[in-house]
Amino acid sequence: MTTSPLPQTPVKERTFALSRELFRYRPGLFAFNLLMWSMVHASPALLTLAISGVFRALEQADTFRTGGAPVNPALAAAWVSVAWFAFVRLSRFGIFYGAFRAWIELWYTLDALVRRNLLGYLLTARRSRRLPDTPAEAVSRFRDDVEDVAGYTEVWVDGAGFVLYSLVAITLMARVDPLITALVCAPLLLMVVFVQRLSPTIRTYRRRMREATARVTDFIGETFGAVSAVKLAAQEPSMVAHLRALGETRRHAALRDVLLTELIRGVNTNMVNLAVGLVLLLGASKVRGGTLDVGDFVLFIGLLPRLTGSMGFFGDAIARHRRTGVSYDRMTRLLQDAPDTTIVAHHDVHLQADPPPAPAAPAAVPLQELRVEGLTALHPGGLGVHDASFHVRRGEFVVITGRIGSGKSTLLRAVLGLIPSQSGCVCWNGERLEDPATFLVPPRTAYTAQLPNLFSDTLRENITSGQTEAHLNRAVQLAVLEPDLQALPGGLDTPVGARGVKLSGGQIQRAAVARMLARPADLLVFDDVSSALDARTEAQLWRGLAQTDATCLVVSHRRAALLRADRIVLMQAGRIVDGGTLPELLERHEEMRALWAEEDAGALA
Repeated sequence: MTTSPLPQTPVKERTFALSRELFRYRPGLFAFNLLMWSMVHASPALLTLAISGVFRALEQADTFRTGGAPVNPALAAAWVSVAWFAFVRLSRFGIFYGAFRAWIELWYTLDALVRRNLLGYLLTARRSRRLPDTPAEAVSRFRDDVEDVAGYTEVWVDGAGFVLYSLVAITLMARVDPLITALVCAPLLLMVVFVQRLSPTIRTYRRRMREATARVTDFIGETFGAVSAVKLAAQEPSMVAHLRALGETRRHAALRDVLLTELIRGVNTNMVNLAVGLVLLLGASKVRGGTLDVGDFVLFIGLLPRLTGSMGFFGDAIARHRRTGVSYDRMTRLLQDAPDTTIVAHHDVHLQADPPPAPAAPAAVPLQELRVEGLTALHPGGLGVHDASFHVRRGEFVVITGRIGSGKSTLLRAVLGLIPSQSGCVCWNGERLEDPATFLVPPRTAYTAQLPNLFSDTLRENITSGQTEAHLNRAVQLAVLEPDLQALPGGLDTPVGARGVKLSGGQIQRAAVARMLARPADLLVFDDVSSALDARTEAQLWRGLAQTDATCLVVSHRRAALLRADRIVLMQAGRIVDGGTLPELLERHEEMRALWAEEDAGALA
């Protein structure tokens, strides 16, 4: 299911334009909801009309009886009105059931579509993807903002029914008494003006509340990941105090948002109650004066509560429209450079059937040479990598080394397309890669980050990532995990805890290496993954990889990796200052001799 992109729209019309495109995803289902809920909301007008007919017929029957006339025609009319009331009442139950089923299907369909579009763009968009805010902020957008956007559909589905009911009710009431009808409609206009004046405040309070909630969630998540560090530093009281401060900020933000919502509802309710009081006073005086019969008075009283409730709905709908605009803005920020229409683009969500199989892995193009030329990748503060050039040939073990802060990891991430670069290129077998982040994935490239993350699952699931176990044993052996499995209570089926908290630092690193090796790849990229390993285990890791003739690009300053290297790329202050074998660099470059001496000192210590 595809659509042509929408033109860019002004901010004020953006919520309408995006929502309209969202409703067009299932136009038949949306139209059916409009029809069903219009019947649900409009049917009370028919019920009230039937009740007023009963009272009018009974009044006529009493008049006929007083005048000595036969009462049968009036009583017959009363029974017809009662029968009509019963029919509408019973039919409304069936209509409501069908409308509710249709609404649930529409809600979850649109909810799934928006979530699918957010996740799909983050996972498949070209070039580097970096979250603009914290992971907790992203979770808030996937959870709260998507629910707001999908729930905004309710404004339109219910709104159609309330508009229909209001038109019918106002028409019936205006035919009886235009003055009283005008008094009933006045609160609606006042509510529109009131909410419009509060629109900027509504958007501001909702945004602050969501941001404060995300900060609390983010802090809790980071705290769970650093429990050991907190305990070792004896910082539990300060952590609790900071969490309490974040909670207070969130409480105040949420309180402002809730109070504003309740203020709008309270003002609306008071306006409605004022209108009801005026109607009762004027209606009662007119009944006593004989200008309004009992049937018409019952008609007013029956239509009035739901009509005034409709006015409250319209006031709340304006506020929800503003909040939905905030949700669209927040999701747009999450997707960064995506067009506005990405959020509501039409795709199959497969709610009624199984999804199609995953696309096949990209065709393998055996690596002969990876060449980096003039690559510059700078962080916002100006630090980063400047004009870096080097190459890796098939079967080589190339090590990028340098002091802390020299730009080693930044260079590696820029080569893989994980961060944006300002200039330069990366070439695979002589062909320039326009989008390294999309191309350099298995089976071409496998990568393990400097600080690997594990999922709160078993060790087996962390290594296989849901893929086949054909290479599991080989991956465990090459990652030097076999001795550790004997000490773990469940072996490969041992739960690793939140982010691998039940494993040591070295076990986490080797589990990440095993995950990388569980799927064949032409180029293996390691970012200082042996920092928590002892010298013997590290040497065994590199020795095992050497026996597989793997092509490796490694960031490290450790002796075992430097001794194994076919070539070394030396970095200093964000630039590549030299390259060659270990003996060559030790002979001609002071920086390399200093690094080697520091390793000697570390080994002796």
